[in-house]
Amino acid sequence: MSIYEGLGLDIHKFEVLSFIGGGGKTTAIFSLAEELKKLGKKVLITTTTAIFNPETGYDYYFLGDINNFKPKKGSITVFGERVARGKLLDTPPEKISNIVKEKIFDYILIEADGSKRKPIKGHADYEPVIIKETTTTIGIIGLDALDQRIDEIVHRPEIFIKLTNTKYSDIISEETIVTYVLNPEGIFNKSKGRKLLILNKANNKNLVLRANNIRKLLLDSGFKESVLITDIKDKMFY
Repeated sequence: MSIYEGLGLDIHKFEVLSFIGGGGKTTAIFSLAEELKKLGKKVLITTTTAIFNPETGYDYYFLGDINNFKPKKGSITVFGERVARGKLLDTPPEKISNIVKEKIFDYILIEADGSKRKPIKGHADYEPVIIKETTTTIGIIGLDALDQRIDEIVHRPEIFIKLTNTKYSDIISEETIVTYVLNPEGIFNKSKGRKLLILNKANNKNLVLRANNIRKLLLDSGFKESVLITDIKDKMFY
């Protein structure tokens, strides 16, 4: 299954997708962008935080400004404020908002959260940075967080333990993830538009089973958003 189909995207509808959490945001963004490009869509990739400065995977690349630009159909444009220490740094939200208003892209994909390459995180007060025009917020959690110590696998563990009523030395269980997602200050604390939760890196039968249990626990607890079980890298959806 394609990623855009798995996400339930209407390819005839303009979308601003903000990706938050950990465990595969950049991979999901660039893989989805490539699919949309093949469908003839004009795609913008940008960030309100920071991502590794890409060397491939795009047709156009801009820093600072993107004025008077008209992308061709079936193209990917990367835009950021500046580059430092190998990272493409955050674009001010107002700049992205202005690009949205210009309607020159079919899809705008935003990495709106940082996770220091960790699969799960707690949000500081200033995180994530989600622009008001976001139509879908996609929260990603890496299933490789399961059975790992919080202080070793979580970005901002000091915040995470407060959200989940745990200790630094505790092991992340399926119930820990459920508690985190359901907390109003958890992964979707500043989300806008439609919300999608992705339980990513389900790369074996055991993790698929455990992810299904997380999804069941969430739904049984009244969680009303879509929960997708994926291995984005191999484009697998369960």
